[in-house]
Amino acid sequence: AGHDHGAALARDLGYTPRYLHYNSGLHISTNGRAFAELLETTLAAWPVPVEELVVVGHSMGGLVARSAVHAASGASHGWLRHLRALVFLGTPHHGAPLERGGNWIDLALGAVPYVAPFARLGRVRSAGITDLRYGFLSDADWAEGDRFARHDGSRVPVPLPAGVASFAAVAGLGENAAACKGRLFGDGLVSLDSALGRHRDPAHDLALPAERTWTGYGMNHLDLLSRPDVYAQLHRWLAH
Repeated sequence: AGHDHGAALARDLGYTPRYLHYNSGLHISTNGRAFAELLETTLAAWPVPVEELVVVGHSMGGLVARSAVHAASGASHGWLRHLRALVFLGTPHHGAPLERGGNWIDLALGAVPYVAPFARLGRVRSAGITDLRYGFLSDADWAEGDRFARHDGSRVPVPLPAGVASFAAVAGLGENAAACKGRLFGDGLVSLDSALGRHRDPAHDLALPAERTWTGYGMNHLDLLSRPDVYAQLHRWLAH
């Protein structure tokens, strides 16, 4: 078996890993609400007092995590009191430009070989995948429109939760920062600006401080799940 961030964090820092399986064909906000409710019932039934909760989300999973926090805030869920950190790995906070370009079919057919888990052929134009255009997190972002139509990108601003440490680890195909500069697809799928939460509109800019971001060069979108240097950074962030 290969490296697993959850198992490594359990070994090194004492966390109890749990893995979320969700239907990526559903809207991100639908999955986010279900995740929030699952965390509420799970933590309430946990056999020992919960010291803290850390959520690590890769790719679309990071959007589901943010949507869950948004839904939980509106529902006054108790699990938010335990949430210490959110860690995003290659999460397209402001959308994935390849989806906007309508190129997901090519990707699923193998034009980019490591994209299969991100966009399976049978769900290429599913609700969840079309939400990736602009990083839709709430029902209001999609409820009134045609999800296949062109969109101006307007959406409900969802800031990162106050009092929760948020981190972003991103990948760049280039060997260094200069090689990645100006590239639309930083890791082959998600741009660096989107993965780092940068946006020209202050309402949408996640304003992550430099010490809470990390860029791994010479790696792709899926490498974020298995590379030792990515785990080393996760360990540094969460060990404090």
